[in-house]
Amino acid sequence: MSRASIATLVGLAGFLAYVIAVVTLADHVLQMHWAVQALFFLVAGTVWAFPASRLILWAGGK
Repeated sequence: MSRASIATLVGLAGFLAYVIAVVTLADHVLQMHWAVQALFFLVAGTVWAFPASRLILWAGGK
């Protein structure tokens, strides 16, 4: 199996797990102050990019 195939499977599984975790936590955050909500969604919307970029670099062989 090539690196790209492995990266695709791992990336999809990881992203699905991340979305489930964020949606589950969002249920609790939605009851908090709007500033806490904004911070949560700002962080949750950007944090996924760091492991995804590492996975893409690995899949490319770098």
